[in-house]
Amino acid sequence: MADRPAFGAPASDGGGAATGSSGPGRALVALYGLFALAAGARAAVQLSTRFAEAPVAYLLSAFAAAVYIVATAGLARGGRGGRRTARVAITVELIGVLVVGTLSLADRAAFPDATVWSAYGRGYGFVPLVLPVLGLLLLRAQEDRAEQHRADQDRATQKSPPPPKSPPKSPPPKSP
Repeated sequence: MADRPAFGAPASDGGGAATGSSGPGRALVALYGLFALAAGARAAVQLSTRFAEAPVAYLLSAFAAAVYIVATAGLARGGRGGRRTARVAITVELIGVLVVGTLSLADRAAFPDATVWSAYGRGYGFVPLVLPVLGLLLLRAQEDRAEQHRADQDRATQKSPPPPKSPPKSPPPKSP
């Protein structure tokens, strides 16, 4: 059985370093972690104390918290799998911000209380709208670097073709 890294260890499946290992990547992981905590705490309080007032809004806040947790884990994990996980979570986040933001402005009665994604994240300084765009851009740059790294490794491991073989030597002539 092949050696596998410990659970939680950064992945190194040919995909390069973890996304969160660079300055911008660390900042993004920290922001996603902060939003996971903020949205999770907000949802927990809202669901436990005022669920009947706006169940859809509060459940959307809980869903946003789950998306932020998955995105944080994927970004921190890195590697191909981590980036894929983060990309899916961040894409869901962007779609959620756009759909919920639009619906919350178009039909205010449907959202009697704000969610993290209401009005495109206005209550959070529009960070929920900008964060997934930055996340997807960072993942794209990370994937480009990983692809370049794989190409460099492929070129380094390729050997030059062996020289052509000389024709087989004929046996020495027989003496009479």
